Amino acid sequence: MEETILGVIGGSGVYDMEGLQDAREVRVKTPFGDPSDAIVLGTLSGIGVAFLARHGRGHRIMPSELNSRANIYALKSLGVEYIVAVSACGSMREDYAPRHIVVPDQIFDRTKARPSTFFGDGLVVHIGFDEPFCPLLSDMVLEAAQQTGATVHKGGTFIIMEGPQFSTKAESRIYRQWGVDIIGMTALPEAKLAREAEICYATMAHVTDYDVWHEAKEPVTVAMVVENLLANAAVAKQALTYLAPMIASHKERTCNCSSALAAAVLTAPDQIPESRKKDLSLLIAKYL
Repeated sequence: MEETILGVIGGSGVYDMEGLQDAREVRVKTPFGDPSDAIVLGTLSGIGVAFLARHGRGHRIMPSELNSRANIYALKSLGVEYIVAVSACGSMREDYAPRHIVVPDQIFDRTKARPSTFFGDGLVVHIGFDEPFCPLLSDMVLEAAQQTGATVHKGGTFIIMEGPQFSTKAESRIYRQWGVDIIGMTALPEAKLAREAEICYATMAHVTDYDVWHEAKEPVTVAMVVENLLANAAVAKQALTYLAPMIASHKERTCNCSSALAAAVLTAPDQIPESRKKDLSLLIAKYL
């Protein structure tokens, strides 16, 4: 089997990945607990792929309940260098219509109670996060999505709310005044943790609704979301088949994601607790 390079986190509606050769399941233990589900390993267009259903197969885990640290750590332990996160989102713009795809370039955090770092407890790390999505991987995701024939938008600010409830009308109106473009519940803390793990991370966001700001449209409902999810899931899987050969030809990373921790560890090595060194050796050993 090929070395694992590409990780795919399937969001709402995407609970498996078609076309993988030599597919097998592995269950990975991490210092942070268990990932959302077993991870499916296989090959696609000559590269190793690891697929994880973010909410678990059967959609069992709410956004606030996700163990994102375990998910990202597990993918890192399997050799993943690129993560494409497939996410459902609401649109805050008229021209970002349901069933369109958005590849965002910025993010705004409105979550409240989610562990968003691997570090702490005697180990202080401050990563740069001015560009929360890897620009090079995002460009490849954009190109792959365009090849499906779908309407695809480049760039945009993705606001992440806690959930699981949808927005109030007041919240939705204020978010639009802030200039955000799409809204969802799961890209954080994934994007932050992927950067700490020195993994390139990009989101392929699939619009399911207009949130609740659009007076001419019905407010978002689960039925509406599910209907559009089914259509979006097929497009997402097709885009991933186009993405794999692009990743295969860019195995050598030239972005800054692969060295995000190089100047980020502030704690003196001799002051880091041995238990933290052990638990996080996968991430920090090369810098100690």
